[in-house]
Amino acid sequence: MSSYMPVNSVLRSLEVLKILNRQRVTSIDHIHKVTRLPKPTIVRILETLTEAGYVTKEVSAKGYRVTSQVAALSCGFHGAPLAVEAGRPWTQELTRVHKWPAAMAVPDGNAVVVCDTTCGESPMAPYHALIQKRLGLISMALGRAYLAFCPPEERRLMMRHLEMSEHPDTPWMTSPGLVEHMIEVTQKTGFAERIGATTSDASSSVAVPIFELGSPNIVATIGLTYYSSAVRREEILETYVPHLKEAAQVISESIARIKSSLNAQRARSAPKPGRAHAPALAEIH
Repeated sequence: MSSYMPVNSVLRSLEVLKILNRQRVTSIDHIHKVTRLPKPTIVRILETLTEAGYVTKEVSAKGYRVTSQVAALSCGFHGAPLAVEAGRPWTQELTRVHKWPAAMAVPDGNAVVVCDTTCGESPMAPYHALIQKRLGLISMALGRAYLAFCPPEERRLMMRHLEMSEHPDTPWMTSPGLVEHMIEVTQKTGFAERIGATTSDASSSVAVPIFELGSPNIVATIGLTYYSSAVRREEILETYVPHLKEAAQVISESIARIKSSLNAQRARSAPKPGRAHAPALAEIH
């Protein structure tokens, strides 16, 4: 529940902006019919959006249209936000089916960072407060899934970053061949695992990569965490891993659809060159 009442003027402005974004030119009458807002209120909103650079008035068409500036509103919609929007229904479904918490992570320098988790929705979550937590590329399943399946050049740069910085995974790199073996096993099996290393660490995790559709680039990783004593090995291989791979594939397709929709919106919002903007022949000569 929100701590404050919503700011109605902001909600109205966003609603008007959404209506403007649906067509090339929009009249005040049309906005009034859709929103039932008073026309003076609509005019104030339009003038405010015009002052901010998101809207311009089309004198010839007697209406308003969005400018290319609206594309800037979606510039930050990539990486974690995009992965969460596409993947959230699937992390919730995995937890609904298996009861264990699911999580998604995106790359963050020499680690991955958790961008979504269902720890709060799982009745058997070994951990809590994982959101925005940085996880190791070598020690954690979500990180291993990224390191093992990212393009070779990216992997080389990430390993170099690990070598040159202080990080919980740095000690792992002192064991000859350990990282290479982990990557080889993960690539061969098609999924990454974290096995509880100590008796106090009773949980384990399994994770798979989410690829950009039709590309070797990884958008994110998705995984499940569970108590090792409660899950049989056969269940991990026959149920958890296939379900995670299915979710990763659908999320990849969903991300592609969202990106396509955003690109179409940006194309519609971009100013179209018209005769009024063309230089006169005299200016050319």
